Amino acid sequence: MNALSVNHLLGIKYLTPEDIEIIFESADEFKEVLNRPIKKVPSLRDTTIVNLFYENSTRTRISFELAEKRLSADIIHFSASGSSVKKGETLLDTVNNILAMKVDMVVMRHPSAGAPVFLSKHIDASIINAGDGTHEHPTQALLDAFSIREKLGTVKGKKVAIIGDIRHSRVALSNIFCLKKLGAEVMVAGPPTLIPMFIESLGVQVEYNVRKALEWCDVANVLRIQLERQEIQYFPSLREYAMYFGINKKLLDDIGKEILIMHPGPINRGVEITSDVADSKYSIILDQVENGVAIRMAVLYLLSGRR
Repeated sequence: MNALSVNHLLGIKYLTPEDIEIIFESADEFKEVLNRPIKKVPSLRDTTIVNLFYENSTRTRISFELAEKRLSADIIHFSASGSSVKKGETLLDTVNNILAMKVDMVVMRHPSAGAPVFLSKHIDASIINAGDGTHEHPTQALLDAFSIREKLGTVKGKKVAIIGDIRHSRVALSNIFCLKKLGAEVMVAGPPTLIPMFIESLGVQVEYNVRKALEWCDVANVLRIQLERQEIQYFPSLREYAMYFGINKKLLDDIGKEILIMHPGPINRGVEITSDVADSKYSIILDQVENGVAIRMAVLYLLSGRR
């Protein structure tokens, strides 16, 4: 198997299309492992990984933890809420103290954009970005593109609409980078207040009518409204958002074509997507969750080989 061109996974923008394909090929193999009766391999035995989470997380943290355990790594969990960070300790001091315990890899989620890049320049360990502010969430984009490849055979040439809160979403930015590198056509759709200015410069189309976006696309990746990141009100109410930008079964039935429905979670059911869509035969939301473990196993395994 070929090696990655990077020592860290800081963002999709630092990866080449070849890197992404190497990760996918490795994930294919690990997905086979996950479907065996014995799901554990000794690939990262004697490798110590610290999960450094400065922000709340459920799916990403559990997915990384499961991937690490399936690879037989030694794991240390760090939560900022119960640490010396509350006493004023800096990020660099925190990590240097952890590294003094001979840690090989750091999986990091942080509310500040660029925190993983900062760390990668100051410490001798592989850094995996598990989400930094509203910047990037590379493993989510990889598992999303991997899920599209699995269902449609390829990502190249497919039309993917990213719908919802683009302004506050690190998933949107990483997905745009990843999908473009793999040759997909990308559109972002949602209220004008939730679409960043100049986003067309990333090579994407912009649409403010969700029905038109759905009529155009092969895949709809529906994003959560991130109320916790919204310092002002970007739309009148959740009810009105659901009315004009939510995706429901009637809308999909009216359009009358098969569209893959994706969502990175957690879902605000009845707001950006209704339950009868999230749980329908077109939805691959649970496939995304399963693929997340395989992709993270692949990333951890490939980066461990760079050390």
